[in-house]
Amino acid sequence: MKKFVLIVGLIFLGSLSLMAQEEPKAPALPFNETIQQIQDPDQVASTLEVIALISILTLAPSILVLTTAFTRIVIVMSFLRRALSTQSLPPNQVIVGLSLFMTFVVMQGTWSASWEQGISPYIEGKITDKTVAYDAAVKPIRTFMFAQIQENGWEDLNLFIEASKMEVGDKGLSYDDIPLSMLSSAFVLGELKRAFVMGFFLFLPFLIIDMVVASILMSMGMMMLPPAMISLPFKILIFILADGWRLVVGNLMDSFVMIGSG
Repeated sequence: MKKFVLIVGLIFLGSLSLMAQEEPKAPALPFNETIQQIQDPDQVASTLEVIALISILTLAPSILVLTTAFTRIVIVMSFLRRALSTQSLPPNQVIVGLSLFMTFVVMQGTWSASWEQGISPYIEGKITDKTVAYDAAVKPIRTFMFAQIQENGWEDLNLFIEASKMEVGDKGLSYDDIPLSMLSSAFVLGELKRAFVMGFFLFLPFLIIDMVVASILMSMGMMMLPPAMISLPFKILIFILADGWRLVVGNLMDSFVMIGSG
């Protein structure tokens, strides 16, 4: 988590310093006229890099959701709250916060490998080519997503390969041939499917409790009494006695194929 925050902070500070170095020497001009006055290719490249960095910072939450374990965790936690019928308890802030911390634990090895292989060597000057540093930093994240896709089955990735009309060839496709956008899409689709399967199994025991309580109330002639109001204390009691939070969090963490930093 510390390294991830440091990466985002360095990018943000770097973009601010680049913008601060450009002192206006003339009144502001329309965007088209300003672009026409820029003749130095290096100045154009620097401007485009600043725009790209700001765009990356804007898309950082989406990147965190779509390329990490966050999607599966937050969906399963939401299913658990619905199964308990506790309305807004725990609050959304608690569910999202817990999901983020669990994501940091699951992704710790992947992010450490990304830092050690790509980002740290580029900062220290051991790698000067940005493309090489980017490929080295993204490789552990690709490995993590491939591991989860393999665990869920290759059908999701094959779906996007067929939809994109990609030429497979006689030897098939290697890991490096799959674009990151296609890999991320297949990864998210697999995470949604896995999360809904886990949510279904979470619902089953609580559904049985609701059915038993409803049957007892009907046999007693209390058809006007809402079964959910009576079953709620029993569901909470059973969940506490079974140490439900630890079981759910533990099984969620074990459901991921974690990638080490070595």
